[in-house]
Amino acid sequence: MAIDNNKNGMNRCPHCGSTDTTLDTSTGNLKCNFCRSQFKGNKINAHGGVENLKGDIIGAGAGDIIPDEKVILTLKCPACGAEVVINTDEVTSARCHWCRHVLSVNEKMPNGAVPDLVLPFKTEKKFAEEKIDEFVHKRKFFAHPTFTKEFSSENVMGVYLPYMIVDVNAHAALSGEAEHLVKRYTVGSGNSQKTYYDADAYNVSREFDLLIDDLTIESSSDKLKQDLKVNTNNVINSIMPFDTDNCVAWNPSYLRGYASEKRDTDVNVLKPAVEVQSKDIARYQARQTMEFYDRGARWESETLEIKGTSWKAAYLPVWLYSYYQQDKQLMHYVAVNARTGETMGSVPINKTRLMIVSTIVEVLGIILGWFWFRFWIGVDMDDDNPAFWGVLGFTPGFIFYWWQVNRYRNMSARHMHEKDTKSSAKDMKKTDSFKEHRKRLRQSRILGENGNSVYGVLAKNGEKMMGEKMANYLGIGRMFGSTPDQTPTGQQTIADAREKGKKTNAIVTVILVIAILFILLVILS
Repeated sequence: MAIDNNKNGMNRCPHCGSTDTTLDTSTGNLKCNFCRSQFKGNKINAHGGVENLKGDIIGAGAGDIIPDEKVILTLKCPACGAEVVINTDEVTSARCHWCRHVLSVNEKMPNGAVPDLVLPFKTEKKFAEEKIDEFVHKRKFFAHPTFTKEFSSENVMGVYLPYMIVDVNAHAALSGEAEHLVKRYTVGSGNSQKTYYDADAYNVSREFDLLIDDLTIESSSDKLKQDLKVNTNNVINSIMPFDTDNCVAWNPSYLRGYASEKRDTDVNVLKPAVEVQSKDIARYQARQTMEFYDRGARWESETLEIKGTSWKAAYLPVWLYSYYQQDKQLMHYVAVNARTGETMGSVPINKTRLMIVSTIVEVLGIILGWFWFRFWIGVDMDDDNPAFWGVLGFTPGFIFYWWQVNRYRNMSARHMHEKDTKSSAKDMKKTDSFKEHRKRLRQSRILGENGNSVYGVLAKNGEKMMGEKMANYLGIGRMFGSTPDQTPTGQQTIADAREKGKKTNAIVTVILVIAILFILLVILS
């Protein structure tokens, strides 16, 4: 008699029928603990290609959440509020993968739908411990002393996190202006020397069918909140992409020995994120055809018509180390992609030590770097962010401080969905018509450049950390991949703003230096 190896949600051994099966990470197969045989999980059939998608095709596990406590239920952690999914056929208690609190069935709450897919763990816990040890060891000098004392990679936990895997069939159309550099030259000498650019301007357009395969979006509402003031969720996001081609049909046997967190968002909630990231991917695809325009592009019109989508809910594997910083009420994570080994994390900072070292760096920079200041004052900078370069040359302590903060907290870490997601442009229609020759331009890039813009979830973390105005002033948006939301409407507006900015640069720089010297005096006193 044939054995149904997927009865009642439990994968059975095809050789003996036992439900006592676990994952063998060395092979990625399920292993029968009774007869010791191994077998692969069931593969999911494709829909015949992304280009054939019409409308929304939603997998059974990606449908709207329906309470169901028959086999899979969720325990709510009373310590940190996290929701942990367990298989009640196997266990009646678990540890919270965020704060490691022990949970029991008394803390259960209504559960959502089980996923369509699961991507099995591929790496062992020992491997994850080594990766996390290596990551933290490189950041121990400025690490918070309490964290250094309490850190132990042995507390890392294997957890399946919920994602939506989305295929998108769309049509994209972009039009605007682009510039090609003809000549770069300098006029004058000494302090009056200025740099100019001559460029050819073109009217450009790109229209194509956009096919996106396995765009991966977090489907936990908590992990969708990417605010660095209150969490470090961005480091979990940054360890993508996963090799989602190796996903298998949902099978609770893969959860044995690992924690998991349930999906709590429906398709309609995630659609805006999918649309925004799809536009980022369309912009990236268009950029691949724009190598000639070395001064960049300014898209003035961007449209994306989504013809069809396919949605599947999935559990993807992560090795996760968590640490709660009491004084900041902030949860820090060090995450390891359990398929690829990609590692990213956030380490609490000893702000006092960092401030002292940054002040020393600043004083040495002022003493040894006056020529930077002279260069900045004497030369009319042509960069789009002159204030940033002024600070870079005149306040090395300030730059050192923020560099270390970003190195320890990894504020800008994110999944590069625009280029890491598998996508292709079909039936590309290109228009490039010469518009005019422009002479004696002062800026090194086209005004209002947005051809490299990314408007996904994490594009503006720099602004979230220090405020939008300060981030724009220091050029943090460009550093982290974002650009202003508004396209410049005229050359004169930009010129006026740039002239006003020049007048405030010296004032802001002097204020920064005075503030740093004051801090130094306070520390030394």
